[in-house]
Amino acid sequence: MAGNYSDHNHSRRRRPSKRRRRWQYYIPTVIMMVLAVVCVATVTLAIAAAIRDQQKEPRPDGDHTQDTVIIQGSESTDPSDDVTAPSDAPTNTDVEALIADADFIAAGYDYEKAISMLQSYEHYDEFPELAQKVAEYEAADSNLITYSSPQTITHIFFHSLIVDTDRAFDGDEDSDGYNMYMTTVSEFIAILEEMYERGYVLISPYDMAYEVTDESGTHFTYGDIRIPAGKTPFLMSQDDLNYYSYMIGSGNGKNETPVFVDSKNDGFANRIVVGEDGYPTCEYVDADGNVLYGDYDLVPVLETFIQQHPDFSYHGARAILGVTGYEGVFGYRTKPSYEPALNAMYAAGTYPNTYDEEVAMAKEVAQCLRDHGWVLASHSYGHPAYGNISADRVATDSDKWENTVETIIGETDIILYPHGSDIHTWRNYTFDNAKFAALYADGYRYFFNVDGNTYWNQLGTNYFRGGRRNLDGFRMYHNPDKLADLFDVEDVWDDARPTPVPTVGSGM
Repeated sequence: MAGNYSDHNHSRRRRPSKRRRRWQYYIPTVIMMVLAVVCVATVTLAIAAAIRDQQKEPRPDGDHTQDTVIIQGSESTDPSDDVTAPSDAPTNTDVEALIADADFIAAGYDYEKAISMLQSYEHYDEFPELAQKVAEYEAADSNLITYSSPQTITHIFFHSLIVDTDRAFDGDEDSDGYNMYMTTVSEFIAILEEMYERGYVLISPYDMAYEVTDESGTHFTYGDIRIPAGKTPFLMSQDDLNYYSYMIGSGNGKNETPVFVDSKNDGFANRIVVGEDGYPTCEYVDADGNVLYGDYDLVPVLETFIQQHPDFSYHGARAILGVTGYEGVFGYRTKPSYEPALNAMYAAGTYPNTYDEEVAMAKEVAQCLRDHGWVLASHSYGHPAYGNISADRVATDSDKWENTVETIIGETDIILYPHGSDIHTWRNYTFDNAKFAALYADGYRYFFNVDGNTYWNQLGTNYFRGGRRNLDGFRMYHNPDKLADLFDVEDVWDDARPTPVPTVGSGM
């Protein structure tokens, strides 16, 4: 085979040509040059790999993402000078945000919680300002005093707030009732401002009284409310957080056909929704049919006020919200008998939600309210005056509320009596009272009526009972002197309210 000079079948070798001899002369030199290049390349690659491996050291948080190396001009050639900080390294901004959150909690006199928040921070020892804040909170906490007369704590309540007085007081059949039983948004804000200036602090019913077990057995006791000297605790509630058909639309929602909001509404919000910030707010349809969201009822108005004045709320307390069931809750048409009509409307494209979706949205609102400190309560299912009906009817109504409303808003041990109608005289409840026995069996331990006195509280062995003061058009117009401890009626009165305020109107 031509050219195969290593073939062992050949016993002779032909002498290489002159050209080939010249090539063989340079081979050693070429080989040495190639080896040198390979060695240099190998060393260079090894160094680069070592640098990459060093840059890929795991971060403290377990993130193995390669750090970014930034070299700006000729100011630095050391990559370690400009490697970005680990993602979980504490910053002054983080600490400032933590202190702001703790300050908000401390403003509500819950110094113990604020201290715990700071001390549980994993980098607590690295920031002296946190220890300084803890010392500040401890000093402020030592200045608190236990409120000495809890039995004198007052309880105020409202219905839905009027947004548009022109529509609410338009002279139709509901105007007198609104004038008597409702408060306007501007009046409510003015009441809050004046009560705040006078040192009132909102508390929860569970701060007011609760059940304990000690050497004397299980019984209710007043709570130790620790606030600065000069502050006065109070309770607040709202009845009928339902947005009934007569307020928000045309028609009667008491039958089997749900009624929805339209521009002919009487100037009230039409439902509670979860806002973009995660807090509860209100949906409202104005006279031009525009759908708006904001502070259009007690819940968002009070929430905004507390955000601006956290010292108005003791340990994050909010109001008690009472709901009925006969038209649904929070403005959602969750009454079980509405299901066929709602689903038919959805199928026809005339309503955007099925019945199950309506229930789901109401549950979401209920959870949002609870998450932000609001206390949910029964206001009965059908709104009958419990004091005027039989024990059997009380039991039936309570069971119906439990089976249709409690499944949406969650369990509660508080009832706000519809019409403020109590089931007994001023004497203590006993199990001989069949109405009390039925309500107690349904899990209620807090019972609230309506009472015109400055305060009325009763600490029973196995329950707490209290009176509530209606801050509405009727009370402000006819008994302004009975509200003088809270505010000056002339300072809060909405001039859009017609006078004289009637003494008899449609029931709310």
